[in-house]
Amino acid sequence: MSGNHYKGNEVSCCIKYFIFGFNILFWLLGMALVGIGLWAWSEKGVLSNISSITDLGGLDPVWLFMVVGGVMFILGFAGCIGALRENTFLLKFFSVFLGIIFFLELTTGILAFVFKDWIKDQLNLFINNNIRAYRDDIDLQNLIDFTQEYWECCGAFGADDWNLNIYFNCTDGNPSREKCGVPFSCCTKDPAEDVINTQCGYDIRAKPDSEQKDYINVKGCVPQFEKWLQDNLTLVAGIFIGVALLQIFGICLAQNLVSDIEAVQASWVPPPLSMRRLPPHSSKKASAYYS
Repeated sequence: MSGNHYKGNEVSCCIKYFIFGFNILFWLLGMALVGIGLWAWSEKGVLSNISSITDLGGLDPVWLFMVVGGVMFILGFAGCIGALRENTFLLKFFSVFLGIIFFLELTTGILAFVFKDWIKDQLNLFINNNIRAYRDDIDLQNLIDFTQEYWECCGAFGADDWNLNIYFNCTDGNPSREKCGVPFSCCTKDPAEDVINTQCGYDIRAKPDSEQKDYINVKGCVPQFEKWLQDNLTLVAGIFIGVALLQIFGICLAQNLVSDIEAVQASWVPPPLSMRRLPPHSSKKASAYYS
């Protein structure tokens, strides 16, 4: 019999394999999100022209898949392999990384509450930048259409924000058929229509304001988002608290497992000399040495 022996302390198998099982799901989901992002970029030809990543004036939704997937992949890898191999470095990295994410989320929530007006201005600027790039990227276009349909809104603070887009502005020199119009996602929905009328927003802003509300949603997306937050405050708060508790729980489990591993390592003791195996050619020298 050879090797070191330990007494008393053991690594908790429940904690070890719970962390392993939980993080392998995160790892696989992170890989899937990154894969979807790479596939989307491949379909748009971004991978063959890397410089085009920064050419879009608005937000490329693929970045959400890449960033979220990348973070989940790194966290899942560190937690999964760290628990399985009882690697304290990876487990500590997992805890610190998760703690940084928790701190950033907490800081963002506090700043958003304290500087509400500034956040509203930044959201307005963000939406307007994406309105300008509406026709530049199909994923961005779908994201804006989904947002306007879901919140029944149009533009950041109203339909006139679509003047920022070269295809929808009302200038005399605009040759676009969509001149003085809005995207179809701004239109009010008729339950009797089974097929979406993608031309419902044409020339709509050339009509008087009193008539526009009969055809399109005239409220902006920023006030509609604020209203949605107020109406669903309990749900949003519950989600944030649940995510925060899950992160704290993960940090505590990882630190507990690190403590168990370090306690086991500290309790290792060398075996008695009589139990050590020595090479045959060195047995005489070893006997003389230990005597």
